[in-house]
Formats: sequence, C-alpha cells, structure tokens
Amino acid sequence: MMNKILFPVIAFALSFNFCYSQSFQLKNDQRLHAVTFGNNKIKFVLSYDNECRISSVQVNGQQVLDKATGIYSEIKTANKTFSTLHLAASPVVSVTANTINVDGVNYGDDEIKIHENWKFQVSDTGIKFIITRNCSKAFEAASVSFPAIEFNDINTWEGAFQGFGGIAWFYLFNEKLCTYGVHTNEASFWNSKTNKGLNISVDAPGEQVAMKYTRTNDDKLAYSIAISTKEMVPRYDSGTHRRRFIRKKTDVWQPFKLLAGTTSQSINFSFFDYAKKYGRGEFKGINGKQVTAVLNTIARMGVIDANHFGGNSWHTPYGPICLHEQYIAQLGLGINDPHYLEGYKQCLDFYRDNAIKPNGRVWPRWAYTNEDAMPGQFTDKGFYEAQWGYLMDSNPDFVTNVAELYDQTGDKTWVKKQQAACEKALEFILKRDTNGNHLVEMMNDNHTEKRSSDWIDIIWASYENAFVNAKLYHALTLWAGIEQQLGNTQKASYYAGYSKKLKASFNKSIHNGGFWNDDKGYYDYWRDKDNSIHGDNLVTPVNFMAIAYGICDDSTRHNSILEKIEAEMQKEHLFFWPISMFPYKRDEGLDYQFPFPYYENGDIFLSWGSVGVNAYASWKPELALQYVKNILRQDSIDGLAFQRYSRKKQDGQGDDILSGNSLAVVGLYQAIYGFNPLYNRFYLNPHLTKELSGSKLNYNYRGQRLVIGLETNLYTISNGQFSVSAKNDFGFFSTNNSALYFNNKNAEFSLKATISNRMHLNLTIIECNSRTLIWKQDSKNSTGDITYTINDLKPGSVYSIYVDNMLLKKAKSDAKGRLSFDETLKFKTIKILLQ
Repeated sequence: MMNKILFPVIAFALSFNFCYSQSFQLKNDQRLHAVTFGNNKIKFVLSYDNECRISSVQVNGQQVLDKATGIYSEIKTANKTFSTLHLAASPVVSVTANTINVDGVNYGDDEIKIHENWKFQVSDTGIKFIITRNCSKAFEAASVSFPAIEFNDINTWEGAFQGFGGIAWFYLFNEKLCTYGVHTNEASFWNSKTNKGLNISVDAPGEQVAMKYTRTNDDKLAYSIAISTKEMVPRYDSGTHRRRFIRKKTDVWQPFKLLAGTTSQSINFSFFDYAKKYGRGEFKGINGKQVTAVLNTIARMGVIDANHFGGNSWHTPYGPICLHEQYIAQLGLGINDPHYLEGYKQCLDFYRDNAIKPNGRVWPRWAYTNEDAMPGQFTDKGFYEAQWGYLMDSNPDFVTNVAELYDQTGDKTWVKKQQAACEKALEFILKRDTNGNHLVEMMNDNHTEKRSSDWIDIIWASYENAFVNAKLYHALTLWAGIEQQLGNTQKASYYAGYSKKLKASFNKSIHNGGFWNDDKGYYDYWRDKDNSIHGDNLVTPVNFMAIAYGICDDSTRHNSILEKIEAEMQKEHLFFWPISMFPYKRDEGLDYQFPFPYYENGDIFLSWGSVGVNAYASWKPELALQYVKNILRQDSIDGLAFQRYSRKKQDGQGDDILSGNSLAVVGLYQAIYGFNPLYNRFYLNPHLTKELSGSKLNYNYRGQRLVIGLETNLYTISNGQFSVSAKNDFGFFSTNNSALYFNNKNAEFSLKATISNRMHLNLTIIECNSRTLIWKQDSKNSTGDITYTINDLKPGSVYSIYVDNMLLKKAKSDAKGRLSFDETLKFKTIKILLQ
C-alpha cells in the first residue's frame, strides 16, 4: 500500500528565527522512499532507499540536477570513498509541518564511522538544509564534499558569483576536469538566457568553508562544499600551494585532518530572478545585455579568491595579481555589486598587512608560483618583486585603490585603518625625488640597464617616468582629500601641495625637465638620468592618464593629443587604442617585441579603456561611445577572454586573461553616463550623446537601488522615495526621510528636504547659486509637510522666500550660510533670492 502524507500549507510558522506567511508543499511517498518538498520556485526530491540524497532539484520549473547523483555527502581518503549514495540501511524520515527530519544517515566502514542527521526547513523564500555530522575518530581526508552537488550540464549555469564578488565563469571551463577552488561561503548560480538563479549560502559556526567547481568527464558541473577546522590549503604547486585553478584533475585542495566529534552546518537554497536582481535598466543607443554581460563576467575575472583581487584571472597559468594596477577599485564602479566592494575591502586589509615592506615599499605582484619573481625576492604568502625590474607604480596604486574604494563605500572607519599604510606607501615613493623637481625617480637610471619600472613591464622605462608620476599625481590628489576628512590638515596640505608641483614639472617641455614634447604635440614616456628622452612614440596610457587625471588641463594640448591619436586610429582602422601609436626604438624594450607592432611595442591592450574613454568623453563623446561599442562587438565574438589583441590582425592573443578588458565599459558608466559614487554623495556628470538620451538605468548605492534617468537636457536620480532632477551635473544623497542636493561638483549640499515617513517628493532644480535658488516640487501624495534646509548661502544675509511667486517670508542665513523653513505640498515653485 502506498502511504502518502500531503501537507498543502498556508500558515504562519516560525522558521529561520522569524515569523512569516508561508506557502509550500511536502509529500512523503513511503513506498518509493521519496519526499517531495519545496515552494513555488524551488522543489526538492529526497531519496532515502538505502541511500540519502537529493535526487531532483527544480529551479522555477527547470530540472538542474544530475538525477543519478544529485546532492549527497562524500568523504575520500587516500584509498577509499564513502558517501551517502550507498547506505547499509535506509535512514528514518519524519515529516512535520514545514520540516523533514532524516536520521540514521550512517556511512563509512569498520574503521571510520560517519553519522549524519539531515533536516530540511521549507519556507516560501527558500529551503534550509541542516546537516549535523559526527565522526567517530580523527583521520586524514583526501577530500570532503559536505555536500556534493552535481548539476546536469556544464551549461546549466553560465557562472556562479562568489560571496566575495568574484566569479566562477564556466565559459572558461573549456576542457574536461577543469577545477576551480575558492574560499567563500556563498555562490549564486545564474543563467542570463533563462533568467534563473540559485543562491547557495553556507553557515558553519567555528568552521572554515571552501567551494570547488569541476567540469566532469561527462560534461556536467560538479560543485562541492568543504567544511574544515582550518582554512583549506591548495594542493598545488609543491613549495607554494597557492594554485586555485587546475586542469585535468579535481584535487584542488590539499588533504587535511578531519577531527573527531560533532559539527553542524546549514546550507540555504533560494531562487532569484537574474534579470530583476542584476538587470541594469533601460538602455538606449547601446546593447544593454552585452553591457551587463561584460560587467558580470570579464570584469570580475581578476578576483582569484577571497583576499586576492587583481586584474589577471584565476584561469591564467601562473595566476598573477598586479598590485601595480590603479583600476581594481574602479572595476567595482562598473560591477556595482556590494559583495565585490566588501570583498575588496577585506583584500586591501590583507594587502596592508602582508604586501607592504617595513620601509613602505609595496610588493608589486602575487602569483601561484615564484617563476616570475626576482631571485629571492618573494614572500611565503606569494608577494614578490618581478623579474623585469622594480615596478614602482605599486606604491601609488595601492593608495588609489584604497581611496576609490572608500568613495564607493563611504566607510570612514575602514579607511581610517588604512591611513598609516597609505601614508607609508606614499612616503616611500616621495623619497625617490632626489633632485627636488617633484618628479619621483625609478630604481633604474637608464634604459640600457634593460630593467622596467611599471606596468609596461618589458619596456625599459627608467629614472623620471611619466607613467608612474601620472599615477602618483592621481593618488596624491585623492589621498589629500581623505586626509582632510580624517582631520590631518597638515598631511592634506602636504600631499595637495606636492601634487601641484608635480603637475607643474610634468607639464614642462622636455627641454625644461618635463614630459611635454612641443615638436610632436604629446607627452613623452621617460627621461634617463643622462637627460635623454625616450618613449616619444605616443604611448597612449601616459597621455590618456595625463588628461583623465587632470594633469593636462590645457585644451590646446588636450586636443593635440587626441587629434593625433584619432588620426592614426582612422588610418589603420583599429577597433581600439593600442598601447603605443608608433614604435619604440630598438633598444627601449625586450628584443622579441621587434619589429613593430608586437606585444608592448604597439599591440592593443584593453586595460587602458577607462582612461581612454574618459579622455575622449569630454572631447568627442560620440567617438568615446563608438569605442565602447567596438568592445561590446568584440565581446560578442570572443568574450574578451584574452590578454591583448594583435595590432596586425586585431585578433585575441595570450592566455593571460585580463579583467581590465572590461574597462571601456566601466568608462561608459563613469565618463559617459557620468556615474561617480563618492564618499558623501552620488555625483552625476554625464557626457551624453543623442542616441543615449532616454536611458533609465539602475544602480546600487549604499543599500539603495537608484534609478537614474538620462535625457539630453535633464538628469534625474530617484530612490523610490525621492527624485531629484537638474539640467546640469549634481550630487544626490538620501537617508532617514531626507534627500540632499549637491550643486555641480560641490562636496557640501545646497538643498536638503526632510519629509514624513511613506511620503514621496520630486524636486526639479531650476537655478542654484549663492544668490538664487529656484526649484519645483511635486508628489503623488496630496498633502504633506516638508522641512527645507538651504546651505552654501552668503553668511548672515537676508533672503526672500517665494512660493508660486508670492512672498512667504524673509529669513537670515546663519554664520555658516544656512537657513531652514517649513513648507507644504500645495505650492509648486519655491524661489529664494538674496536681498
């Protein structure tokens, strides 16, 4: 007789430590030894006939599991495998309300005995899977899966976002038995074609959590969760044990001791709609799906693992991280995922504690192995000096990444803990100015030493290097502002003053100690100690950074540089900017790069896309947009999964995949759309083209989902409660039923509106300066009170306040230039005029 217990439940129940309305089903078919349970989005089948496994998982109606295996526990020793796929006896199953209890899950042998209890709690938002495990004795485990989850195809999911903001991108699992291991307790599997997503998060108090992903021999996706007392250590390579990605094998983790005793863990499964959670809004004039694809895949590839963020991918054979890349925080602006920002904060803390030498020198690289290191110049944690030379841009770039991440998070407590490290890093490099001209010098004096000094690592830039000094200028200007916020006015003044003098020296002609080449109309790359000039071949990163970072504020020079670059681009019909427009002299770089163009001697590196788009956006935004579109078109062809592109054939080259390949799309957001999340406001400064007008984009900022409207003559920022519009650039911030409007790029607000809870308010700014402030107000509410605070007025001055052209009252600003007044919704236009 088949005994069915059916529980269609719609009730209030206590689960996950809070009370809510639930709708779910549980059905125990005792004859078939199967329990079917779940909610409207996720359905599980538990099979328990001399086994204990989840044999079916449907995500929004789609079967995603390999039914032959499914979800199960497994332990491997050196010569045996034990799992819950085969049990000596069936476990005991009981079903009550929204809970399934499974006891007697016993596996192992006479020597090693494992007892597990499984519990499932079902809610309308997900399924909580609790495993309590007892090991009879301690033993060495070759690997554990607590649990193993086998999906039915490598293409079931396109990727899995990691809890620290990285990605397991299955497009790059391009052969059988590719395996990737990471230290995280969360994975969000997704498919952009079906819009289905499955979030899996693990809670194991007092334990360490690691995950691995494998393309199986039969092209399925095996996903495994490991729980251990100590952090899991990579098995490879001998002597280093840092490799996270391996080929033709699955043993990414080193064997470890599984201790005797009882442990408990919970695994939470929940559905998400990919388009709703990661959708970026309504795009006009550009392919929004491709924009999303680039920023959700290639942009995240430089996140190798928790505490290991860079620009080179985990897929790269020796897995390097370049700490001498100033755009890792900037990638977060485009990725726009709080997990990435929080993960990078933890990473920069790790770098602060492990990647800065006592003298302030920042180790420039990290890798799986030591093969790229100077002899003896590496640490046990994998940081090293590169074999090519002392890459000096790691010092300013550490500071820039801290500063730009702080802008995105606004976490003043965190940046305060980075203050001493950033000051130390700056002090080290500022001491390199031995001749007092405020241009710091490299460790190498002349190109004939055949040593490099920056990111372009096999070109022999030396002594006074424009590339490094441009990066230093950027770091100093950013950090001076943070020192001011942290109350160190002396340091703030010092850094700001130094940056001004650096800028002045940088802009001098090459005949007067600077980098500007009057004859050629652009900046040259470096000066040897003998005063000879090198890199006069229009090196694009040097010139783009000079414009983007504000060193080049002369419009004539700005135009000269970009006109020359664009003329060459049109002549060669290149889809993107090469790293240099013309060839280096033969002795200025490593031999194999000659003849031109090859590698750093003229090939196309996409990692300078953000500064390129920035430089072009203020000059000819339609051209900047065209280069972004070219990148999106290339992504549709090859996923941008290369190190660089050949200048000759414009095809992908190199297995060193760079997340910087996405930076033109980040530039689209920052320079063309004008999205600039800052420490105290979201600053909107578009360089819009006609075809982009009408875009309505989503953006995550400080826990709020902003909707940003971009019209040719009107920009709008809304958070659902407040909407602020203006025809010029402005800043926005909202918290606790208040919204602040910042005029243009001002760091102090000009207008603050405070309303009652659940009220909505739309503000349109007509005019704003210290003498006049005019705005319109409206709301979907019929009534409501508003308190306005006006800031940045002339202190101690009398202003007239008009509502719909009627004088309401006169008020005097205080000593700080502020005044406040209350208003209602019945008036449409408010005007404040200085008497």
